[in-house]
Amino acid sequence: MQTTDYTQLIEVHELFSNINNPDWVIVDCRFDLANPEWGLADYQQSHIPGAVYAHLDHDISGPRTESNGRHPLPAPQTFKEALGRLGIDSTRQVVVYDTSGGSFAVRLWWMLKYYGHTRVAVLNSGFSTWTASGYPVSSGNYTNPNRVFTGTPDPSMVVTTAEMENIVGESRSILIDARAPERFHGDVEPLDPVAGHIPGAVNRFHQLNLGTDGLWLPPDTLKNEFLTLLGDNRSAQVIVYCGSGVTSCHLLLAMEVAGLPIARLYAGSWSEWIRDPRHPVVLGDNT
Repeated sequence: MQTTDYTQLIEVHELFSNINNPDWVIVDCRFDLANPEWGLADYQQSHIPGAVYAHLDHDISGPRTESNGRHPLPAPQTFKEALGRLGIDSTRQVVVYDTSGGSFAVRLWWMLKYYGHTRVAVLNSGFSTWTASGYPVSSGNYTNPNRVFTGTPDPSMVVTTAEMENIVGESRSILIDARAPERFHGDVEPLDPVAGHIPGAVNRFHQLNLGTDGLWLPPDTLKNEFLTLLGDNRSAQVIVYCGSGVTSCHLLLAMEVAGLPIARLYAGSWSEWIRDPRHPVVLGDNT
């Protein structure tokens, strides 16, 4: 079995060669924002052998309140208990995947990094490439023995709404919105009650990190595209956000793959920003 530490992406053949490795934990993160229970049901029908299921709403998000966004970060103890139920402790190599190019798996990837666990990787192209490659699948529910996870969150990796109120409009930071262009511009808004984006933000749809084959773009391509997006602001502190702090993690992984400096996540994202009607919003371009 391979002993390489995987911290960004992992290919399906690499996962298959370690499918029986007792020190690895595989986590299925498939999800549908419009149908939150679909992911578990689909996982139960077919998943990578030995994979456990993590529910976006129940396992890797906290409860909603009148002031937070749609997928707030869970309380540390709650999250650590969830990781323990999944069989994750500090000794485990974790592989996360979904059925949407990593759009949801990246949230758990980032959260483990946030808690100091670096040995976590996203399966390149996810379950579709696994099945297309002819690798075996299982059905039903799989569980791992409980573990004790002891990591601690790193507050320097996140931006709060209070911080965002001071950051908006300053030249030392650049905001990147990971939502689809039509949502960024406010032409449509299928999930949140207010359309538009945070003033000063630029847009990079997270799916642009993938090629037409569903695989992640090469590091050099990602680097060039991000540097073009940043333009003269390359030295600025980059902050990413999306609708609820989930798909924006796709940008964080892409930037890490590209070898760029670590960006910060506005965890509350758009759905938390618009909770306060005093917060400015922009429709269309930043004009």
